[in-house]
Amino acid sequence: MLVHQILKSKSDDGVVTLPPGTTVARAAEVLAARRIGSVVISPDGKKPVGILSERDIVRELGRRGAACLSLPVDEVMTRNIKVCSLDDRADDILSRMSEGRFRHMPVVENDEMVGLISIGDVVKARLAELAMEKDALEGMIMGH
Repeated sequence: MLVHQILKSKSDDGVVTLPPGTTVARAAEVLAARRIGSVVISPDGKKPVGILSERDIVRELGRRGAACLSLPVDEVMTRNIKVCSLDDRADDILSRMSEGRFRHMPVVENDEMVGLISIGDVVKARLAELAMEKDALEGMIMGH
C-alpha cells in the first residue's frame, strides 16, 4: 500500500499546523481540543519547519517544569523532521517510524505538505492489506 492510498482513507480535515512563535501552552490546547498527538509547525501551512508532539511537551515539563508552557514552540519542537512522499510504501514508512522512534510524518510533494500520516494510520492500512491477502488465500484454497 502506498502513502497516497493511506491519505485517501483518512477522514480528517488536513494537517493541523501552528506558526513558529506560538506558545507551548497554546499548542497543548490545540492538541487537547483536536485529540491529536502532534502539530506541525509551519509559517505558511505548507512548509514544515518542525513538529511538536505530546512527547516533546512532556519532556520539557520534566526538564523545566510548568515554565516551559510559556516558551515558543520553536524552542521545544523537533526540528529534524522526517518526511515522506505520496508514492512511498507503507512498509518503508513503518520501518522508518519504528527505527526513528517517532509517530507522525508529514507527506510532502513539490516542497509542499499535502498530508500527515501517523504510525496508527500505517498499521491500520497494513492490517487491512493483510486481511485482504488472507481472504484471497482462503478463497484460493477453498476453490472460490
